[in-house]
Amino acid sequence: MHKLGRGHRDKVQQFMTITGASEKIALQALKASDWHLEGAFDVFYSQPQIKSYTDTRHLEKLYNRYKDPYADMILADGITLLCNDLQVDPQDIVMLVVSWHMKASTMCEYSKQEFFIGLQALGIDSLEKFRERISFMRSELKDEQKFREIYNFAFGWAKEKGQKSLALDTAIGMWQLLFAEKQWPLVDHWCQFLQARHNKAISRDTWSQLLEFARVCCVKVCTLR
Repeated sequence: MHKLGRGHRDKVQQFMTITGASEKIALQALKASDWHLEGAFDVFYSQPQIKSYTDTRHLEKLYNRYKDPYADMILADGITLLCNDLQVDPQDIVMLVVSWHMKASTMCEYSKQEFFIGLQALGIDSLEKFRERISFMRSELKDEQKFREIYNFAFGWAKEKGQKSLALDTAIGMWQLLFAEKQWPLVDHWCQFLQARHNKAISRDTWSQLLEFARVCCVKVCTLR
């Protein structure tokens, strides 16, 4: 690494600190992304062959810390404890990103399989690594494609089991959380309109179409400026 310039050395060190990867893996990912740090994270987490090794024994220990005492899964109390350990508010949008990585089927629940799959995909097998990945998961919200995937995931994740539609109050809460990230100025007007005129559950079509509507609105506003 001594042959690299200072800027590149700093990026290698930052990449290694956040991902827990070796110097060799850091160089491989950064070179593949033309030395763009966020692109290197994408390369690292999307290619299993270069992910850091996770110890299933450590994952088991983590899972058992948060597992419900009466069910073989992590429920609301366990997720609250996890958030406390991560020093993250349970209402923080990054917890939605965590659930997206785990492919969780239901809000406030992680099956053992979901927990293991998500953490292995992220190269996490300790609380320290989990905390280090938080900044990366926040950065994923800035990627348009990933934001769309997270947005679409949120509908199925947030709706009640057995229901095809999303309760209006839940949908409004999720929209306010998601569009605060995108700073869409009309989100409050939209939610007020729904409460006054719609007042019923939100279909998947409505949920999906709003993201495109918000995108078009933002493009038009930027064009007019």
